[in-house]
Amino acid sequence: MKTSTDQKRNGIQWTLWKQMDDLDFADDLALLSHTQQQMQEKTSIVADNSASLGLHINRGKSKVFKTNASSNTPITVEGDALEEVDSFTYLGSILDKQGGTDADVKTRIGKARAAFHQLKNI
Repeated sequence: MKTSTDQKRNGIQWTLWKQMDDLDFADDLALLSHTQQQMQEKTSIVADNSASLGLHINRGKSKVFKTNASSNTPITVEGDALEEVDSFTYLGSILDKQGGTDADVKTRIGKARAAFHQLKNI
């Protein structure tokens, strides 16, 4: 992944001096960019670098999640547009287009309630 993102500064501002380009966990990858153009460039570079290693991006599993975005131009991989979603779950946290946490909090409360109801008296 580093070879795909070290050529340009097109991530999101993380600290005063550092940018975050992606989130990696096991075989999951979340690319981060401020603009549609930067995201398309980054997606194309990752697809090209992956293909050179014999790996291919699964377009059926790949999703585009935009927050506070003005561009409606789709992100594509090898000419195919990726599906755009209104909410996205990453490592158990739910993100929505408005940047709010209401859906995440409600889901976590529901999971805690279900776990609590499964407890048995001793």
